[in-house]
Amino acid sequence: MSSAGDKLPTGFGRLWTAQTVSSLGDGVSHAALPLLALALTRDPMALAVVTAAGTLPWLLFGVLGGALVDRWERRRTMWVADAARAVLLAIPAAAAALDVLSIALLAAVAFLLGLGGLFFDTAATAYLPDLLGRDPALLERANSRLRGAQTAASGFAGPPAGSALLALGRAVPLLADAVSFALSAALVRSLPAAPRPVPQARESLLRQARAGASYVFRDRILLGLALRPAVGNVAFIAVETVLALFAHDRLGIGTLGFGLLLTAEATGGLLGAGIASFLGRRLGTGTALTCTAAIEGLAVLGLAAAPNPYVAGLALAVCGAGMGATMVIAPSLRQAIVPAHLMGRVASTSRMLAMCAAPFGAFLGGWLATTYDVRTPLYAAAGLLLAMTAVTASMTTNRRVEAALRAAAPTGGAGHPESGDPVRQGAAAEPRPVDVSAR
Repeated sequence: MSSAGDKLPTGFGRLWTAQTVSSLGDGVSHAALPLLALALTRDPMALAVVTAAGTLPWLLFGVLGGALVDRWERRRTMWVADAARAVLLAIPAAAAALDVLSIALLAAVAFLLGLGGLFFDTAATAYLPDLLGRDPALLERANSRLRGAQTAASGFAGPPAGSALLALGRAVPLLADAVSFALSAALVRSLPAAPRPVPQARESLLRQARAGASYVFRDRILLGLALRPAVGNVAFIAVETVLALFAHDRLGIGTLGFGLLLTAEATGGLLGAGIASFLGRRLGTGTALTCTAAIEGLAVLGLAAAPNPYVAGLALAVCGAGMGATMVIAPSLRQAIVPAHLMGRVASTSRMLAMCAAPFGAFLGGWLATTYDVRTPLYAAAGLLLAMTAVTASMTTNRRVEAALRAAAPTGGAGHPESGDPVRQGAAAEPRPVDVSAR
Protein backbone atom coordinates (compact mmCIF):
# COMPACT_ATOMS: atom_id res chain seq x y z
CA MET A 1 0.00 0.00 0.00
CA SER A 2 1.21 3.49 -0.80
CA SER A 3 2.03 5.87 1.92
CA ALA A 4 0.27 9.15 2.41
CA GLY A 5 3.38 10.94 1.21
CA ASP A 6 3.45 9.26 -2.21
CA LYS A 7 2.69 11.42 -5.22
CA LEU A 8 -0.50 11.06 -7.16
CA PRO A 9 0.11 9.46 -10.59
CA THR A 10 0.48 11.56 -13.74
CA GLY A 11 -2.85 10.31 -15.08
CA PHE A 12 -4.61 11.91 -12.13
CA GLY A 13 -3.52 15.34 -13.35
CA ARG A 14 -5.31 14.82 -16.65
CA LEU A 15 -8.39 13.51 -14.86
CA TRP A 16 -8.32 16.54 -12.56
CA THR A 17 -8.02 18.91 -15.52
CA ALA A 18 -10.86 17.21 -17.39
CA GLN A 19 -13.23 17.39 -14.45
CA THR A 20 -12.23 20.99 -13.67
CA VAL A 21 -12.97 22.12 -17.23
CA SER A 22 -16.28 20.27 -17.26
CA SER A 23 -17.20 21.66 -13.84
CA LEU A 24 -16.58 25.20 -15.06
CA GLY A 25 -19.11 24.63 -17.82
CA ASP A 26 -21.51 23.09 -15.32
CA GLY A 27 -21.21 26.18 -13.14
CA VAL A 28 -22.07 28.38 -16.11
CA SER A 29 -25.22 26.38 -16.84
CA HIS A 30 -26.06 26.01 -13.13
CA ALA A 31 -26.63 29.76 -12.96
CA ALA A 32 -27.97 30.17 -16.50
CA LEU A 33 -30.57 27.37 -16.64
CA PRO A 34 -32.70 28.55 -13.67
CA LEU A 35 -32.58 32.07 -15.06
CA LEU A 36 -33.55 30.82 -18.54
CA ALA A 37 -36.47 28.90 -17.03
CA LEU A 38 -37.43 31.91 -14.91
CA ALA A 39 -37.52 34.05 -18.07
CA LEU A 40 -40.05 31.60 -19.56
CA THR A 41 -42.33 31.15 -16.53
CA ARG A 42 -42.93 32.31 -12.97
CA ASP A 43 -44.77 29.11 -12.01
CA PRO A 44 -42.84 27.29 -9.23
CA MET A 45 -44.22 23.91 -10.35
CA ALA A 46 -42.95 24.44 -13.90
CA LEU A 47 -39.53 25.30 -12.53
CA ALA A 48 -39.71 22.13 -10.44
CA VAL A 49 -40.34 20.05 -13.60
CA VAL A 50 -37.05 21.23 -15.12
CA THR A 51 -35.17 20.55 -11.88
CA ALA A 52 -36.69 17.09 -11.45
CA ALA A 53 -36.11 16.03 -15.06
CA GLY A 54 -32.36 15.95 -14.60
CA THR A 55 -32.65 13.47 -11.75
CA LEU A 56 -35.10 11.03 -13.36
CA PRO A 57 -32.43 8.94 -15.17
CA TRP A 58 -31.12 7.82 -11.79
CA LEU A 59 -34.61 6.75 -10.77
CA LEU A 60 -35.18 4.80 -13.99
CA PHE A 61 -31.74 3.40 -14.80
CA GLY A 62 -29.49 3.94 -11.76
CA VAL A 63 -28.71 0.37 -10.65
CA LEU A 64 -28.72 -1.04 -14.20
CA GLY A 65 -26.35 1.74 -15.24
CA GLY A 66 -23.95 0.71 -12.49
CA ALA A 67 -24.07 -2.91 -13.64
CA LEU A 68 -23.25 -1.81 -17.19
CA VAL A 69 -20.33 0.29 -15.97
CA ASP A 70 -18.98 -2.77 -14.14
CA ARG A 71 -19.01 -4.56 -17.51
CA TRP A 72 -17.61 -1.76 -19.68
CA GLU A 73 -14.16 -0.20 -19.89
CA ARG A 74 -14.51 2.77 -17.56
CA ARG A 75 -12.35 5.33 -19.34
CA ARG A 76 -14.25 4.82 -22.61
CA THR A 77 -17.57 5.16 -20.82
CA MET A 78 -16.45 8.52 -19.42
CA TRP A 79 -15.30 10.15 -22.64
CA VAL A 80 -18.22 8.87 -24.73
CA ALA A 81 -20.69 10.26 -22.15
CA ASP A 82 -19.02 13.69 -22.22
CA ALA A 83 -18.84 13.79 -26.02
CA ALA A 84 -22.55 12.95 -26.23
CA ARG A 85 -23.44 15.72 -23.78
CA ALA A 86 -21.42 18.23 -25.82
CA VAL A 87 -23.46 17.40 -28.93
CA LEU A 88 -26.73 17.43 -26.98
CA LEU A 89 -26.26 20.98 -25.71
CA ALA A 90 -26.25 22.28 -29.28
CA ILE A 91 -30.02 21.66 -29.38
CA PRO A 92 -31.14 24.10 -26.66
CA ALA A 93 -28.45 26.54 -27.80
CA ALA A 94 -29.98 26.60 -31.28
CA ALA A 95 -33.48 26.88 -29.81
CA ALA A 96 -32.40 29.82 -27.66
CA ALA A 97 -30.78 31.54 -30.62
CA LEU A 98 -33.99 31.09 -32.64
CA ASP A 99 -36.15 32.21 -29.69
CA VAL A 100 -38.11 28.93 -29.57
CA LEU A 101 -36.81 27.72 -26.20
CA SER A 102 -39.48 26.19 -23.97
CA ILE A 103 -39.87 24.60 -20.55
CA ALA A 104 -40.57 21.25 -22.25
CA LEU A 105 -37.32 21.43 -24.22
CA LEU A 106 -35.33 22.44 -21.14
CA ALA A 107 -36.81 19.49 -19.24
CA ALA A 108 -35.99 17.03 -22.05
CA VAL A 109 -32.41 18.28 -22.31
CA ALA A 110 -32.03 18.12 -18.52
CA PHE A 111 -33.17 14.47 -18.62
CA LEU A 112 -30.64 13.49 -21.31
CA LEU A 113 -27.85 15.42 -19.60
CA GLY A 114 -28.70 13.54 -16.43
CA LEU A 115 -28.48 10.22 -18.30
CA GLY A 116 -25.01 11.11 -19.54
CA GLY A 117 -24.06 12.19 -16.05
CA LEU A 118 -25.20 8.83 -14.67
CA PHE A 119 -22.72 6.94 -16.81
CA PHE A 120 -19.88 9.46 -16.47
CA ASP A 121 -20.10 9.87 -12.70
CA THR A 122 -20.43 6.14 -12.01
CA ALA A 123 -17.51 5.30 -14.27
CA ALA A 124 -15.36 8.08 -12.78
CA THR A 125 -16.06 6.89 -9.23
CA ALA A 126 -15.08 3.34 -10.20
CA TYR A 127 -12.04 4.44 -12.24
CA LEU A 128 -10.34 6.47 -9.51
CA PRO A 129 -9.59 3.52 -7.15
CA ASP A 130 -8.12 1.63 -10.12
CA LEU A 131 -5.90 4.59 -10.95
CA LEU A 132 -4.70 5.00 -7.35
CA GLY A 133 -4.37 1.34 -6.36
CA ARG A 134 -7.20 1.65 -3.79
CA ASP A 135 -4.92 3.41 -1.29
CA PRO A 136 -7.19 5.13 1.31
CA ALA A 137 -4.78 8.03 1.91
CA LEU A 138 -4.31 8.70 -1.81
CA LEU A 139 -8.05 8.42 -2.40
CA GLU A 140 -8.75 11.06 0.24
CA ARG A 141 -6.11 13.40 -1.19
CA ALA A 142 -7.36 12.87 -4.73
CA ASN A 143 -11.02 13.38 -3.79
CA SER A 144 -10.07 16.53 -1.88
CA ARG A 145 -8.37 17.97 -4.94
CA LEU A 146 -11.14 16.91 -7.29
CA ARG A 147 -13.83 18.29 -5.02
CA GLY A 148 -11.93 21.51 -4.41
CA ALA A 149 -11.44 22.11 -8.12
CA GLN A 150 -15.03 21.17 -8.89
CA THR A 151 -16.31 23.58 -6.27
CA ALA A 152 -14.06 26.41 -7.40
CA ALA A 153 -14.98 25.93 -11.05
CA SER A 154 -18.68 25.05 -10.86
CA GLY A 155 -19.55 27.27 -7.93
CA PHE A 156 -16.98 30.05 -7.60
CA ALA A 157 -16.09 30.93 -11.19
CA GLY A 158 -18.96 29.40 -13.15
CA PRO A 159 -22.10 31.13 -11.81
CA PRO A 160 -20.90 34.74 -12.29
CA ALA A 161 -19.62 33.74 -15.72
CA GLY A 162 -22.99 32.16 -16.51
CA SER A 163 -24.86 35.29 -15.49
CA ALA A 164 -22.48 37.45 -17.55
CA LEU A 165 -22.65 35.18 -20.61
CA LEU A 166 -26.44 35.14 -20.42
CA ALA A 167 -26.37 38.89 -20.91
CA LEU A 168 -24.64 38.28 -24.26
CA GLY A 169 -27.40 35.95 -25.44
CA ARG A 170 -29.46 32.99 -24.28
CA ALA A 171 -27.43 30.52 -26.35
CA VAL A 172 -24.01 31.64 -25.12
CA PRO A 173 -23.85 29.86 -21.71
CA LEU A 174 -25.19 26.65 -23.26
CA LEU A 175 -22.47 26.72 -25.93
CA ALA A 176 -19.85 27.35 -23.25
CA ASP A 177 -20.97 24.24 -21.39
CA ALA A 178 -20.88 22.23 -24.65
CA VAL A 179 -17.27 23.29 -25.24
CA SER A 180 -16.34 22.25 -21.70
CA PHE A 181 -17.79 18.76 -22.25
CA ALA A 182 -15.88 18.40 -25.54
CA LEU A 183 -12.57 19.37 -23.91
CA SER A 184 -13.24 17.01 -21.01
CA ALA A 185 -13.93 14.14 -23.41
CA ALA A 186 -10.64 14.74 -25.21
CA LEU A 187 -8.67 14.78 -21.96
CA VAL A 188 -10.36 11.68 -20.54
CA ARG A 189 -9.65 9.77 -23.74
CA SER A 190 -5.92 10.37 -23.18
CA LEU A 191 -5.98 8.72 -19.73
CA PRO A 192 -4.48 5.25 -19.19
CA ALA A 193 -7.05 2.50 -19.62
CA ALA A 194 -8.01 0.64 -16.45
CA PRO A 195 -8.30 -3.16 -16.57
CA ARG A 196 -11.71 -4.20 -17.85
CA PRO A 197 -13.76 -5.78 -15.03
CA VAL A 198 -13.70 -9.58 -15.19
CA PRO A 199 -17.14 -10.73 -16.41
CA GLN A 200 -19.20 -12.97 -14.17
CA ALA A 201 -20.23 -15.99 -16.17
CA ARG A 202 -23.90 -16.74 -16.84
CA GLU A 203 -25.20 -13.84 -14.74
CA SER A 204 -27.83 -11.55 -16.16
CA LEU A 205 -27.52 -7.80 -15.98
CA LEU A 206 -30.52 -7.65 -13.65
CA ARG A 207 -29.02 -10.21 -11.26
CA GLN A 208 -25.73 -8.32 -11.14
CA ALA A 209 -27.62 -5.09 -10.48
CA ARG A 210 -29.53 -6.71 -7.60
CA ALA A 211 -26.26 -8.02 -6.12
CA GLY A 212 -24.82 -4.50 -6.03
CA ALA A 213 -27.93 -3.06 -4.43
CA SER A 214 -28.13 -5.79 -1.78
CA TYR A 215 -24.46 -5.23 -0.93
CA VAL A 216 -25.29 -1.63 0.03
CA PHE A 217 -28.39 -2.49 2.06
CA ARG A 218 -26.66 -5.25 4.05
CA ASP A 219 -23.78 -3.04 5.19
CA ARG A 220 -24.57 -0.50 7.92
CA ILE A 221 -21.81 1.92 6.90
CA LEU A 222 -22.64 1.88 3.20
CA LEU A 223 -26.34 2.23 4.00
CA GLY A 224 -25.63 5.20 6.26
CA LEU A 225 -23.48 6.79 3.56
CA ALA A 226 -26.32 6.26 1.06
CA LEU A 227 -29.17 7.47 3.28
CA ARG A 228 -27.51 10.76 4.07
CA PRO A 229 -27.45 12.14 0.50
CA ALA A 230 -30.85 10.58 -0.19
CA VAL A 231 -32.53 12.56 2.58
CA GLY A 232 -30.20 15.48 1.95
CA ASN A 233 -31.24 15.68 -1.69
CA VAL A 234 -34.89 16.04 -0.75
CA ALA A 235 -33.85 19.03 1.33
CA PHE A 236 -31.29 20.60 -1.00
CA ILE A 237 -33.34 20.19 -4.18
CA ALA A 238 -36.35 21.72 -2.41
CA VAL A 239 -34.14 24.71 -1.63
CA GLU A 240 -32.62 24.84 -5.13
CA THR A 241 -36.04 24.75 -6.77
CA VAL A 242 -37.12 28.03 -5.16
CA LEU A 243 -33.73 29.67 -4.55
CA ALA A 244 -33.86 31.96 -7.60
CA LEU A 245 -37.40 33.02 -6.66
CA PHE A 246 -36.44 33.43 -2.98
CA ALA A 247 -33.44 35.56 -3.92
CA HIS A 248 -35.51 37.79 -6.20
CA ASP A 249 -38.68 38.19 -4.14
CA ARG A 250 -37.39 38.03 -0.54
CA LEU A 251 -33.80 39.23 -0.77
CA GLY A 252 -34.35 41.73 -3.57
CA ILE A 253 -31.38 40.72 -5.71
CA GLY A 254 -31.18 40.42 -9.48
CA THR A 255 -29.30 38.26 -11.98
CA LEU A 256 -25.79 39.28 -10.95
CA GLY A 257 -26.64 39.04 -7.26
CA PHE A 258 -27.99 35.52 -7.74
CA GLY A 259 -24.70 34.47 -9.31
CA LEU A 260 -22.80 35.97 -6.38
CA LEU A 261 -25.08 34.12 -3.94
CA LEU A 262 -24.14 30.82 -5.57
CA THR A 263 -20.51 31.88 -5.45
CA ALA A 264 -20.75 32.31 -1.68
CA GLU A 265 -21.91 28.72 -1.36
CA ALA A 266 -19.06 27.58 -3.59
CA THR A 267 -16.51 29.51 -1.53
CA GLY A 268 -17.63 27.62 1.54
CA GLY A 269 -17.51 24.37 -0.42
CA LEU A 270 -13.93 25.06 -1.45
CA LEU A 271 -12.95 25.64 2.18
CA GLY A 272 -14.77 22.49 3.30
CA ALA A 273 -13.03 20.35 0.69
CA GLY A 274 -9.68 21.79 1.74
CA ILE A 275 -10.10 20.95 5.42
CA ALA A 276 -11.84 17.59 4.96
CA SER A 277 -8.68 15.54 5.55
CA PHE A 278 -7.89 17.56 8.67
CA LEU A 279 -11.40 17.00 10.05
CA GLY A 280 -11.18 13.29 9.37
CA ARG A 281 -7.85 13.00 11.19
CA ARG A 282 -8.85 15.25 14.08
CA LEU A 283 -12.36 13.95 14.74
CA GLY A 284 -12.32 10.56 13.08
CA THR A 285 -14.19 9.86 9.86
CA GLY A 286 -17.48 8.94 11.51
CA THR A 287 -17.62 11.92 13.87
CA ALA A 288 -16.57 14.28 11.08
CA LEU A 289 -19.49 13.07 8.93
CA THR A 290 -21.95 13.64 11.77
CA CYS A 291 -20.62 17.14 12.44
CA THR A 292 -20.80 18.22 8.81
CA ALA A 293 -24.39 16.94 8.58
CA ALA A 294 -25.43 19.03 11.58
CA ILE A 295 -23.68 22.09 10.12
CA GLU A 296 -25.62 21.75 6.88
CA GLY A 297 -28.99 21.62 8.67
CA LEU A 298 -28.25 24.63 10.86
CA ALA A 299 -26.96 26.62 7.88
CA VAL A 300 -30.15 26.03 5.84
CA LEU A 301 -32.16 27.13 8.89
CA GLY A 302 -30.11 30.33 8.89
CA LEU A 303 -30.77 30.81 5.19
CA ALA A 304 -34.52 30.49 5.71
CA ALA A 305 -34.46 33.19 8.40
CA ALA A 306 -32.01 35.48 6.56
CA PRO A 307 -33.19 39.10 6.62
CA ASN A 308 -30.85 40.29 3.85
CA PRO A 309 -28.52 39.00 1.09
CA TYR A 310 -25.43 39.21 3.30
CA VAL A 311 -26.78 36.85 5.95
CA ALA A 312 -28.10 34.56 3.20
CA GLY A 313 -24.67 34.49 1.57
CA LEU A 314 -23.01 33.63 4.89
CA ALA A 315 -25.50 30.83 5.53
CA LEU A 316 -24.92 29.38 2.07
CA ALA A 317 -21.15 29.58 2.59
CA VAL A 318 -21.41 27.60 5.85
CA CYS A 319 -23.71 25.06 4.20
CA GLY A 320 -21.28 24.76 1.31
CA ALA A 321 -18.42 24.09 3.73
CA GLY A 322 -20.31 21.20 5.30
CA MET A 323 -21.21 19.78 1.90
CA GLY A 324 -17.68 20.19 0.57
CA ALA A 325 -16.13 18.28 3.45
CA THR A 326 -18.76 15.55 3.26
CA MET A 327 -18.22 15.04 -0.45
CA VAL A 328 -14.55 14.33 0.14
CA ILE A 329 -14.81 12.14 3.24
CA ALA A 330 -17.78 9.95 2.27
CA PRO A 331 -16.71 8.90 -1.26
CA SER A 332 -13.14 8.23 -0.09
CA LEU A 333 -14.44 5.90 2.60
CA ARG A 334 -16.73 4.08 0.17
CA GLN A 335 -13.95 3.66 -2.42
CA ALA A 336 -11.61 2.24 0.24
CA ILE A 337 -13.94 -0.46 1.58
CA VAL A 338 -15.87 -1.68 -1.50
CA PRO A 339 -14.40 -4.48 -3.68
CA ALA A 340 -13.22 -3.31 -7.10
CA HIS A 341 -15.61 -5.40 -9.20
CA LEU A 342 -18.62 -4.07 -7.26
CA MET A 343 -17.59 -0.42 -7.25
CA GLY A 344 -19.75 0.67 -10.18
CA ARG A 345 -22.88 -0.99 -8.80
CA VAL A 346 -22.35 0.21 -5.23
CA ALA A 347 -21.63 3.76 -6.41
CA SER A 348 -24.67 3.82 -8.71
CA THR A 349 -26.96 2.34 -6.05
CA SER A 350 -25.90 5.00 -3.55
CA ARG A 351 -26.23 7.74 -6.13
CA MET A 352 -29.58 6.36 -7.31
CA LEU A 353 -31.02 6.58 -3.80
CA ALA A 354 -29.90 10.19 -3.63
CA MET A 355 -31.16 11.11 -7.08
CA CYS A 356 -34.47 9.27 -6.69
CA ALA A 357 -35.15 11.49 -3.71
CA ALA A 358 -34.43 14.61 -5.73
CA PRO A 359 -37.65 14.76 -7.81
CA PHE A 360 -39.62 14.48 -4.57
CA GLY A 361 -37.58 17.39 -3.21
CA ALA A 362 -38.21 19.46 -6.33
CA PHE A 363 -41.97 18.97 -6.22
CA LEU A 364 -42.03 19.38 -2.45
CA GLY A 365 -40.26 22.71 -2.77
CA GLY A 366 -42.58 23.87 -5.52
CA TRP A 367 -45.72 22.74 -3.65
CA LEU A 368 -44.70 24.32 -0.33
CA ALA A 369 -43.81 27.61 -2.05
CA THR A 370 -47.11 27.64 -3.94
CA THR A 371 -49.28 26.60 -1.00
CA TYR A 372 -47.59 28.56 1.77
CA ASP A 373 -44.62 30.85 1.25
CA VAL A 374 -41.29 30.86 -0.56
CA ARG A 375 -39.47 30.52 2.79
CA THR A 376 -41.42 27.40 3.81
CA PRO A 377 -39.38 24.95 1.68
CA LEU A 378 -36.21 26.24 3.38
CA TYR A 379 -37.55 25.64 6.89
CA ALA A 380 -38.77 22.17 5.87
CA ALA A 381 -35.35 21.39 4.39
CA ALA A 382 -33.58 22.37 7.59
CA GLY A 383 -35.83 20.08 9.61
CA LEU A 384 -35.16 17.15 7.28
CA LEU A 385 -31.39 17.66 7.43
CA LEU A 386 -31.29 17.74 11.21
CA ALA A 387 -33.51 14.66 11.48
CA MET A 388 -31.26 12.83 9.02
CA THR A 389 -28.21 13.71 11.14
CA ALA A 390 -29.76 12.02 14.18
CA VAL A 391 -30.69 8.88 12.23
CA THR A 392 -27.37 8.25 10.45
CA ALA A 393 -25.02 9.22 13.30
CA SER A 394 -25.03 5.71 14.79
CA MET A 395 -24.49 4.04 11.41
CA THR A 396 -21.14 5.68 10.62
CA THR A 397 -19.41 5.85 13.99
CA ASN A 398 -15.63 5.92 14.24
CA ARG A 399 -15.56 2.34 15.56
CA ARG A 400 -17.56 1.00 12.62
CA VAL A 401 -15.42 2.89 10.11
CA GLU A 402 -12.13 1.72 11.61
CA ALA A 403 -13.32 -1.91 11.65
CA ALA A 404 -14.40 -1.72 8.01
CA LEU A 405 -11.07 -0.22 6.91
CA ARG A 406 -9.14 -2.92 8.74
CA ALA A 407 -11.25 -5.63 7.10
CA ALA A 408 -10.81 -4.12 3.63
CA ALA A 409 -7.05 -3.51 3.92
CA PRO A 410 -5.03 -5.91 1.73
CA THR A 411 -2.83 -8.36 3.66
CA GLY A 412 0.33 -9.45 1.96
CA GLY A 413 -1.03 -8.32 -1.38
CA ALA A 414 -4.23 -10.29 -1.09
CA GLY A 415 -7.29 -8.41 -2.12
CA HIS A 416 -5.41 -5.82 -4.12
CA PRO A 417 -6.85 -5.33 -7.63
CA GLU A 418 -3.67 -6.60 -9.22
CA SER A 419 -3.01 -9.51 -6.88
CA GLY A 420 -5.26 -11.98 -8.66
CA ASP A 421 -7.54 -12.43 -5.64
CA PRO A 422 -10.87 -13.71 -7.06
CA VAL A 423 -12.89 -11.70 -4.55
CA ARG A 424 -11.38 -8.45 -5.75
CA GLN A 425 -11.28 -9.50 -9.38
CA GLY A 426 -14.91 -10.55 -9.47
CA ALA A 427 -15.17 -14.31 -9.60
CA ALA A 428 -18.60 -15.88 -9.75
CA ALA A 429 -19.37 -15.58 -6.05
CA GLU A 430 -20.36 -12.15 -4.70
CA PRO A 431 -18.62 -11.41 -1.36
CA ARG A 432 -20.72 -10.50 1.62
CA PRO A 433 -20.22 -7.00 3.00
CA VAL A 434 -18.18 -6.60 6.12
CA ASP A 435 -20.53 -6.94 9.10
CA VAL A 436 -19.58 -4.27 11.61
CA SER A 437 -23.06 -3.76 13.00
CA ALA A 438 -22.20 -5.37 16.30
CA ARG A 439 -19.04 -3.38 16.86
